[in-house]
Amino acid sequence: MRRREFVQAIAGSVVGFGALPGLAGEAPAAKPSATDRVALGKTPVRPTRLGIGTGTNGGNTQRSLGPEGFTKLVRHAWDRGVRYIDTAGNYNMHALVKKAIEGLPREELVILTKVWLSQGLDVPKTLERFREELGTDYFDVVLLHCVMKPTWPEDLKKHRDDLSAAKEKGLVRAVGVSTHGMPGLTQVAGCEWVEVALLRMNHNGAHMDGPTGKWAEKVDHEAAVAEIKKVKAAGKGVLGMKLVGNGDFTNAEDRQKAVQFVFGHKLADAVTIGCKSPAEVDEALDNITRALNA
Repeated sequence: MRRREFVQAIAGSVVGFGALPGLAGEAPAAKPSATDRVALGKTPVRPTRLGIGTGTNGGNTQRSLGPEGFTKLVRHAWDRGVRYIDTAGNYNMHALVKKAIEGLPREELVILTKVWLSQGLDVPKTLERFREELGTDYFDVVLLHCVMKPTWPEDLKKHRDDLSAAKEKGLVRAVGVSTHGMPGLTQVAGCEWVEVALLRMNHNGAHMDGPTGKWAEKVDHEAAVAEIKKVKAAGKGVLGMKLVGNGDFTNAEDRQKAVQFVFGHKLADAVTIGCKSPAEVDEALDNITRALNA
C-alpha cells in the first residue's frame, strides 16, 4: 500500500469508529463544579454541591435582608445554578423562602428543613404547618434538629417513626438528623434510620462538635473529623455546615481553606453556606469549584 493510501485508510477507520481516546479533537471531560447535582448517600435526593443556608446566627443574618433582599439573593443563586436551600422552622425563615422561590419549578429545587426538638413536639402537625409556611406539597429532606445526647436514637423513636410515616405518604423524600456535640454525633453512623446527616465541618474546628455540644467550646478536631468519616463510610448522605465558622471566618483565606479541607478530604456530598449577598454566593461557588479541581 502506498503511503498516501495508508494515511487515508487510517483516517477512514477513525471516522468510522469515532474519536479514539487521546486523539486530537476529543471532547475534554467536564470539570466538577459547585453546581453539579450529586448523590446524597442512598437517597433519591440530588442537591447541588452548594446550598443556600438560611440560619446564620439563628437566621438573623438572612432575615435582616428583608423579603426583597433575600429574594434577590436566592434568585442570584438560582441564576448561577444553585438548586438546594437549607432552612428550619426555628430560623423563622419559611415565609421568606416561600416568597423567594415563588414561580420557580419545585421539581428543580431541593428543600431541606428541620424540626426543632421542643417539648411536646407533634411531628405530623409540625410538617403540615411547614408545608403551608413554605408553600410546598413535600420536602426533599427533613431532619430532627440538633440531637445532642448519646441516647437520642432511643429517646426520639416516636419522632423518628412519625418522620418515617410521613416519608411513606410521600410528604418527605429523605430523613435524618443534624448534630451538636460529639455525644450525639457518635451515634449517627450506627443508626440505620438516618439517611442524611447535617454535620459541622471546617479546617480548624470552629463551632464543630465538641465534648458537650456547647457553642464555641474547644473541639478535638481530629476526633470530630474521624467521626464524620465514619458517617460517610456507613453510606449516609452527608451535608456539611459551618464551613465559614458561622460567619466568623472574616478572612477570605480561612474560607478558602475550609472549603478545600472539606472537599479535599471528601467529608461531604454537598454543603450549606449562609450567604448574605450575591458576592458571597459567587465566592462560595468559586471556592468550591477550585477545591474540586485542585
